[in-house]
Amino acid sequence: MPFSTRLRAACHRTLVLAIAPLALAFSQAGPALQGDGVSAAARTSGPFRTAVSPEMGMHLFIWGDAVATARDLERVGALRFTWQKSLFQWRYIEPARGLFVWDEADRVVKASAAAGIKVIARVDYPPQWARADGVNGPPDRLEDFGAFVFALADRYRPGSPHGSIAAIEMWNEPNLYRDWGGVRIGWRTAAEYVRLLCTGHRAAKRANPEVITITAALTPTGVFGGPAVDDVIFLSWLYDLGARPCFDVVGAHGVGFKAPPWISPQELAENPEWGGHASFGLRRVEQLREVMERYEDAEKQIWLTEFGWTSDPITPTFSWYRVTEQEKGEYIVAAFRWAREHWRPWIGVMVVWNMPARDWRESREEYWWSITNPDGSTRPAYERLLDARRNGELP
Repeated sequence: MPFSTRLRAACHRTLVLAIAPLALAFSQAGPALQGDGVSAAARTSGPFRTAVSPEMGMHLFIWGDAVATARDLERVGALRFTWQKSLFQWRYIEPARGLFVWDEADRVVKASAAAGIKVIARVDYPPQWARADGVNGPPDRLEDFGAFVFALADRYRPGSPHGSIAAIEMWNEPNLYRDWGGVRIGWRTAAEYVRLLCTGHRAAKRANPEVITITAALTPTGVFGGPAVDDVIFLSWLYDLGARPCFDVVGAHGVGFKAPPWISPQELAENPEWGGHASFGLRRVEQLREVMERYEDAEKQIWLTEFGWTSDPITPTFSWYRVTEQEKGEYIVAAFRWAREHWRPWIGVMVVWNMPARDWRESREEYWWSITNPDGSTRPAYERLLDARRNGELP
């Protein structure tokens, strides 16, 4: 979830507001990448798909846990959500080059299919053999990533006896140093990500033209330079660098922070109560949409591959924007309603973050975003969603 929360203690908001306009001007002035072959090589884009606007999903952590799989898919089904997102970590599936271990991926995909729930597979975390320094970041050779994505999309194409994966999200938060090899984030790393995205997209479409390719969701940072780059600026860079033919859907993370979902980006920026920056609220996604429109890519959708609110009372970098468990439920329901009333038809799947893994404890910041507990019991947010579905508030 958002890096801005971790950076808050070190970066004063006034510095953020002073830098952001300069960064935006830089992004708009930057030339398109020339001579690296990205744009020419990306022309194999297949047909993109759209979702009913909006469709509902849940981020699950069921890898390696058959008990949690049955339990959480049942919970998702009770909500009548039709999507689940899971991490399909490259390092677990291809521990040695060309050696694929599909057992756990097969189990997750088959169980989801049996429950009538479609799968979004997030792919990242390269194995040791693919990246020598062992950190989470782009592989040393892009062709290795392409081979992995091809194998994944090919195994789980429609009609496969192993089940099918409907969508693949190509990495996670490349505008943040911790997900991109721990390096300084900038124009160069954006170009690296475009190459990875185009490599993965082409490989996926060769294996299965029907699979939906999603850009890595960007984290709303509110800062520019060094460990992170503002998500609106980074998305503009991706378009400048030739990414447009290399995806079907723009992925985004919709972090509510402390603001209700109806608070506008302008009010978020002007009102210190909400954090004093346009990225500190759910409607930040509208500014990402404006980027797509500016680059004449409005026919594609945005999918929120994570969205939600935290109730964290422990971690200082998160607790400043905590909400109550009851507010969390009200805001998630209101977010779905806002999307239905204001974001159609360009909003696609909205994935609630999250149902937790069984071994999570209160010391993990992810725990506080959850709408159920690690033992499977429900929190007020889950019950509020369930009630909203039953009474027709969320049709």
